[in-house]
Amino acid sequence: MTGAGRKLRLALLFGAVGMLAACQSSQMMNQNVVSIDATQGSEQNIASLTNVIAANPNDPEAYNVRGAAYGRAGEDRRAMEDFNKAIALNPNYYQAYANRALIERSLGQRMDALNDYNRALQINSNYDVAYIGRGNLYREAGQQNDAFNDFTRAIQLNTTDARAYHNRGLIYQQRGQQELAIADFSKAISLSPKAPQPYNGRGVSYLALNDDQNARADFDKALALDQQNAESWANLGLIFERQGDFTKAASYYQQAKRLNPNYQPALQGLQRTIGSA
Repeated sequence: MTGAGRKLRLALLFGAVGMLAACQSSQMMNQNVVSIDATQGSEQNIASLTNVIAANPNDPEAYNVRGAAYGRAGEDRRAMEDFNKAIALNPNYYQAYANRALIERSLGQRMDALNDYNRALQINSNYDVAYIGRGNLYREAGQQNDAFNDFTRAIQLNTTDARAYHNRGLIYQQRGQQELAIADFSKAISLSPKAPQPYNGRGVSYLALNDDQNARADFDKALALDQQNAESWANLGLIFERQGDFTKAASYYQQAKRLNPNYQPALQGLQRTIGSA
């Protein structure tokens, strides 16, 4: 390869790291309505909760819990009905406002979601879940500073929700503050060690610092946790590409493309490596 060719490849690889970081910003950890057992959305559990409501028709907590179960099961309309009922029975039920906001967000009703998060925080200004939820809304709207402030507020409240650290880490990453991003991703990992996203996030920051060894360890861990994550395959592809193993890199990009045909880092990686394989 000529000197000019090497310079071009280095420029493309540098851009690829930036692309991974940008795509990281669109990845989110699981946004469940509430932290509940995986069986809570089962028909049996919903039936049991319905019996509880039949025996206690004016208990807002029962509606809130069943609404969360419906949310887990993907039954958004029924979840909304239950959260509406919980709020009607207790207008100061801040958890129900935050839960309803998450359903509204999933339905694309962003202003309604924002209003509900704001209402939850008016009732309880120390409710970390609402800060994290509102921060995610701000991130999606491109309001990075507002999002950063909300995630930081949740962290100041000693949240144990890994999403606050993971999502703030993504913002640090976008700002080029890789050491701070790594610290936040590491905290997210300590709180949620089986979630692949913080490993991917931390790996991208290590890549930006040219620490390929730690980056590969994180991407390997992310892939071990979730074989169906296109991001992890593409991230490892970039590691092999940086090492000059274009054949292996292309195979990883191909797997990422199979999992997500529109994943840009994989498509661009294939464009760079197929000709060199």
